[in-house]
Amino acid sequence: MNWRLRNLPRLASAAHLNLGVVQTLVRSLAAGWRSRLRRRAILGLGLTTALVITMAVPRSVPVAQAQDLTAALWTRASFPVENFQTYTSPFGYRSDPYSGSPRFHYGLDLAAPNGSYIRNWWAGEVLWVEGAGACGTSIAIKSGEWTHIYCHMHGHVEGSGQNKVMVDREGGIQLRAGQAIPAGARIGRVGMTGRTTGPHLHWGLKYQDNWVDPALVLRAMYVGQQAAL
Repeated sequence: MNWRLRNLPRLASAAHLNLGVVQTLVRSLAAGWRSRLRRRAILGLGLTTALVITMAVPRSVPVAQAQDLTAALWTRASFPVENFQTYTSPFGYRSDPYSGSPRFHYGLDLAAPNGSYIRNWWAGEVLWVEGAGACGTSIAIKSGEWTHIYCHMHGHVEGSGQNKVMVDREGGIQLRAGQAIPAGARIGRVGMTGRTTGPHLHWGLKYQDNWVDPALVLRAMYVGQQAAL
C-alpha cells in the first residue's frame, strides 16, 4: 500500500481552513520553491483556490500548471500511522483523561492497534529522541521550518546526551539525532509508553516553533490528493 496520499483518511472536523493559517502556510510554500535548488524540505499547506496557488508559485507559471505542481508537492507527504482506526482526541482544549480538568492538547491522537507502524510524515532529520515523560518513547523530526513529534511509541532510549538512541528491536527500529529520514519511512510503532490510556500515536506539529493543528495539515493533504486525481 502507498502510505503517501492514497486512501488518506478524511478528517471531517477540518472541513474549513483558517485564513490566517492558510496565509502563513502559503508563505512557507513560497519559501520552499525559492529554496528548491538547495533541496530543503519546506512545506506549504492549504492551497484551495487558484488565487492562493498563484501567490505561492512563480508568476510565470500558469495557474493550471501551478495546480499540478501543488498536487505533486503533496505526493511527498505520508499519513503518519498504519492500520489507522479513528481520531480520538483533537488539538486544543479538552477534558484531561486523568484529572478531568480543562487542559490544552498540543497534537492530534490517531488510534491504531498496538504495534502498528508509524511512518515519517515528511522528509527530514531526527532532531531528538526521548524515552521519559508524558510523551513516553518519542522522537522529533525537523523538515525545514517544520518540526513533527511522535509520542507513546514502543521501545526505549539508550545512551545519554548526544549519544541517545531510540531502540525498538522487535520492530526493527533504531534512530538517533541527525539521522536523515525519508518521507514514508517506518520510524516506530504505536504503543502505550508515557501518559496514555490506550494505544495511539500522539502527533504534534510546529511551524517556526509555533504549534499547528495537525487536522489542518491532514485536510490540506486531502485537498491536494483530490486535486491530483
